[in-house]
Amino acid sequence: MENKSLNLSSLKGKVIAIDGPAGSGKSTTSKLLAARLGYTYLDTGAMYRALTYYALTNKIDLSDGETLTKLAKILPIDFKTTAEVNRVFLNGNEVTDEIRLPEVTKNASEVAAHQGVREAMVLKQQEFGKDGSIVAEGRDTTTVVFPDADVKIYLNATVEERAQRRLLDLMKMGVTTTLQELKDDIEKRDFMDSNREHSPLMKAKDAFLVDTSNMTFEGQIDHIITLIRSLLK
Repeated sequence: MENKSLNLSSLKGKVIAIDGPAGSGKSTTSKLLAARLGYTYLDTGAMYRALTYYALTNKIDLSDGETLTKLAKILPIDFKTTAEVNRVFLNGNEVTDEIRLPEVTKNASEVAAHQGVREAMVLKQQEFGKDGSIVAEGRDTTTVVFPDADVKIYLNATVEERAQRRLLDLMKMGVTTTLQELKDDIEKRDFMDSNREHSPLMKAKDAFLVDTSNMTFEGQIDHIITLIRSLLK
């Protein structure tokens, strides 16, 4: 296993951006990487999920980009890490579990496709990262949010593996579904994310591809830290 002692002084103020499709391991890997480096973890996808959850709860038409954009600008979305859990708050209320429910997952890509929503969220995300020492993950983090990040990584995995991971997560939450339903949902989300008009999911030219299909999370962290050391030495 990679030596966990790091020269944090040389890494202070750096921005590490991680992109990839749903289920590629971005959230867990980014959270663990941030903890290993002593960085702040920014889950950009959780911000779109929080807005989606608010819209669904308040019966707002998900095709109403104008209303959703206004909400994206004013809704307070905050993060707090406790006991290695990245807790998400909307309007001061914790929504960490609620934003991971299947109904939110199925609709988040539609909400995120609105140009105004993305522009509002990007401004908030850049504000979170202005001081550096951050690991930010999402679907346009390396291309739009932090195009000048010090390190860019694109995580990917097979659809089968990504669906298996999602199934395990949902089982822990007590949500019943099938592997095939999840595979279909992931393929649909991949298509929507990659083909949306504004800020589509894509690998930045200078991002390093890491296939996580056969990697443990610890293996992913060690591999990424090796990359970071080679790039920032």
